[in-house]
Amino acid sequence: MNRVLKVALLCGLAVTVASCGTVRRALPFGLGGADEPQARATEGERISVLEFEQQLAPSAALSGRDFFLPGPQPATAWTQPGGNAENAVEHVIAAPEFAVAWRRDIGAGSSNTRQVMAPVVADNGRVFVMDGEATVTAVDSGSGSVAWKANLKPDEQEFQRSFFSLGLGGSSTGGGFGGGVAVGDGKVFISSGYRTVSAVDQATGAVLWTTPVDVPIHGAPTFSGTRVYVVDVENQIFAFDVDTGQQVWAYRGIPEPARIMRASSPAVTGETVIAPFSSGELVALRAATGQALWQQVLSRTSRTSALSEIRDIAGRPVVSRGVVYAVGHSGIMSAIDVRTGQPKWQLPVAGVNAPLPVGDVVYVVSKAGELTLVNRESGQVYWSRDLNEGRIRQEGGFFGLWDRTVRPVWSGPLLASNRLVLVNSDGELVAFDPKTGVQTASLKLGGPAFIAPAAYNGALYVLTDRGQLVSIR
Repeated sequence: MNRVLKVALLCGLAVTVASCGTVRRALPFGLGGADEPQARATEGERISVLEFEQQLAPSAALSGRDFFLPGPQPATAWTQPGGNAENAVEHVIAAPEFAVAWRRDIGAGSSNTRQVMAPVVADNGRVFVMDGEATVTAVDSGSGSVAWKANLKPDEQEFQRSFFSLGLGGSSTGGGFGGGVAVGDGKVFISSGYRTVSAVDQATGAVLWTTPVDVPIHGAPTFSGTRVYVVDVENQIFAFDVDTGQQVWAYRGIPEPARIMRASSPAVTGETVIAPFSSGELVALRAATGQALWQQVLSRTSRTSALSEIRDIAGRPVVSRGVVYAVGHSGIMSAIDVRTGQPKWQLPVAGVNAPLPVGDVVYVVSKAGELTLVNRESGQVYWSRDLNEGRIRQEGGFFGLWDRTVRPVWSGPLLASNRLVLVNSDGELVAFDPKTGVQTASLKLGGPAFIAPAAYNGALYVLTDRGQLVSIR
């Protein structure tokens, strides 16, 4: 029987079965039609099931009002996943020509068993990146030549001996993805999904120390002072001594197994560490002791969306002018006083990217692909732009049935040389006007990108999902 005849018979069978009222109601995709209503609701108050699904709306009070953005400044170091320990970089001089300078394959890309998740860092003329199998590469920032490589993936037998001796068990094969790098004090600090935290010499890549931990670490470390901080997948934050790798303190948040395939890093401002957890908790801790100072939960219950039950704070919290800006996956963006822990304002934004406070405003990208401009002080909205306008497409399916709607995933933003730049899963670096949100330029990266760009010495650096580092001048 040929394919056309099979499809015709299938369709005929569906129509025949749909004539039965009992079965008709069980057919998917509305094939059976709808029954006539058997009863009517009585008169009275009606409560919308979308009651809690608030929408962002531009403020009439801000209509036509301008706002201040500072001029671009040189980025002479990008030592942390968010640029610095506060994850706060306002406006940098980078990629004025908006053209690719060079590309460099740095190792294993993402696959079914590994993920490229580590943000790019840079210092002392080198860019440091980590591939999907815990290999760290130091690349000359100007030429793209490789200075050294350090493979932090443990040997299988050594891994087994180490963790069984601790009573942990486990295997280094599979599930070892994630982690990241930070630079400081002449060292490159490396966290790993293979349950280790390490430091290597920044000049040579020689391993200085390695400390095993109980469970994998999917987020990059944050370095500040004499400590390096990491958050593991069981919502524990650890502080390690930068010279010895000895654990100084640990704090355990509420365990939450439901998380998304992105990972955050702590922010450090002065003597305060801001730790994000997949439970939706945002906790301020004393840097010296790990004592909790305050706690906020960026989560709201929604009966209309199962995804809202994933409370992960996957975007880095940002500390700017004494305020912590953070976004939760379940639908809350909050501006919180860093000293008291009291929210200044909140907005119904669900996101997985770090917000970007600049001048008078804050930029934020939602998981739905909306770029929103918010007044820093009041939380009122200037405008929102749909980044996926003209980019949504249908893929897969069979004769037009069961296809899926594909929307690009966006990462960023970063304000560079008067352009608001983001990368997306379609493999583009896209620039927008920071005042209006109108697209002004785009550039093909050669592969999907899920990690926000880094800026260093006049260039932007993007690590694609295929394990390729791209320099844009």
